[in-house]
Amino acid sequence: MRGATTVAADDPLLIREAVTELLEAVLNDNDIVPADVISAVFTATPDLVTEFPAHAARLFGWTDIPLLCAQELPVHGALTRCIRVLLHVESRRQRHEIRHVYLRDAILLRADLLAD
Repeated sequence: MRGATTVAADDPLLIREAVTELLEAVLNDNDIVPADVISAVFTATPDLVTEFPAHAARLFGWTDIPLLCAQELPVHGALTRCIRVLLHVESRRQRHEIRHVYLRDAILLRADLLAD
């Protein structure tokens, strides 16, 4: 499952709040619980350096899930202050039933999902 969000500024509290909001939305929209999550890979754009998204996930309660952070490629013109997540989960849903979550300005990454 995929998700992304943005923050207004490079601030640890804002990053933690955004990650919490994103993870809650992905879980709720897909009827999964943390026990269904196998692992998570987070990326952050190069302008976010004050907090690891994975640390925010740990504070969210994901203490026994393998987590990884990486920096997003610094592509010219790309969305700024963006946090992305790729979750590996156990789910009974078919691929077309998965609800990927794009919050705040990150909806610009997948405007095609607005039609759903």
